[in-house]
Amino acid sequence: MNIIEIIAKKRDKKELEKNEIQYFVNEYTNGNVTDYQAAALVMAIYLNGMSDDEITNLTLAMAHSGEMLDLSIFGKNVVDKHSTGGVGDKVTLILAPIIASFGIPVAKMSGRGLGFTGGTIDKLESIPEYNTSISTDEFINNVKNIGISLIGQTLNLAPADKKLYALRDAISCTDSIPLIASSIMSKKIAAGANKIVLDVTCGSGAFMKEYEEAKKLADAMNKIGKLAGKETVCVMTNMEEPLGYAVGNNLEVIEAVKFLKGDMPEDVKEVVLELGAYMIKLAGLGDNIEENRKRILEKVTNGEAYNKFLQLVENQGGDIAYLEDTDKFEKSKYILEVKSNEEGYISLLDARKVGELSGSIGAGRVRKEDKIDETVGIVLAKKVGDFVKVEEVLAYVHANNLELGEYAVKELQDIYKISKEKIEKTKTILGVIV
Repeated sequence: MNIIEIIAKKRDKKELEKNEIQYFVNEYTNGNVTDYQAAALVMAIYLNGMSDDEITNLTLAMAHSGEMLDLSIFGKNVVDKHSTGGVGDKVTLILAPIIASFGIPVAKMSGRGLGFTGGTIDKLESIPEYNTSISTDEFINNVKNIGISLIGQTLNLAPADKKLYALRDAISCTDSIPLIASSIMSKKIAAGANKIVLDVTCGSGAFMKEYEEAKKLADAMNKIGKLAGKETVCVMTNMEEPLGYAVGNNLEVIEAVKFLKGDMPEDVKEVVLELGAYMIKLAGLGDNIEENRKRILEKVTNGEAYNKFLQLVENQGGDIAYLEDTDKFEKSKYILEVKSNEEGYISLLDARKVGELSGSIGAGRVRKEDKIDETVGIVLAKKVGDFVKVEEVLAYVHANNLELGEYAVKELQDIYKISKEKIEKTKTILGVIV
């Protein structure tokens, strides 16, 4: 067996065997297959696609290319949640403590933000003293002791995927359903859960812009889960406009804390309830989705979810005084109003443009080594379907550089599209694939 034969086989639209895929992944990870050879195979996959078995075999080979986290000590129903990315997505900060408050173990490794999407770890680190870099043993012990731990990726999970992801980007092969699906699922499988709930975002602020493409991705990941023996549910969610009102690191933490205290933006609430209801079902604690939604709301109303978040933060060194009084969070130097130039209904609020704008004033990073500003970002006052008068505030720009802040104000005025016709609120949950 050699890589040239494997490339030729896929070039000729033939199906690769499991051992051929395993050979490629192992040899590429070890450096014995060159980047140009891997690029040729990736391009052949991009052009000719892969069967369900091929995608699953690629996923499992990448998952096993590095360390595998063993969470079996927490029982047979360990549920993980993953989002394909978006703008203003603070769902993990809210949902993780809710799920843990049911006694379901939450052992989650999350990533940092890159580009226009934010990262859960960046948000957590905006809580003073919160430690995301604990050892794996401490991570496991935290889950044993209090039922929850959220950390950065300390393990070398799916290194083959990291190499292939960078290669795909360099040769313009990012938007391939088999390659995206196997990339996401390889990391989820390596992270140790045997039940997976996926938030598959769709729209301007998502990786998949069109619903049909997002559904193809969800179908592919669902099939991978089933073939890999991991029960998987995909919830399709709308990312045409930002989720919630806050976009930026400590701004999103503040919104998450307010949610757990009962102040719940409707779109965030819908996503949290839908994902959470299926996580409870997969954990074996209730098959009735509507009943599970009510139980989640009870956990917020009675304060158990908020108390679990306090416990999580305190257990990992964070200062919970900032959660008890969110006014303590450091604020940006400038908070600038974005006012409407016309009257009407908000018809469009492009999530990607808002995310990119927030990043341009310091809330995001272009390269992994870039430092983010935890205090800056955008807080929306109006969203799609809302009525606005002339001179009414549309949003607030939080900036530490006045010139950048004023630039963001002007850009936001252009990003907000206003119609004289009444516009319906956008639908948040687009579908569920089980």
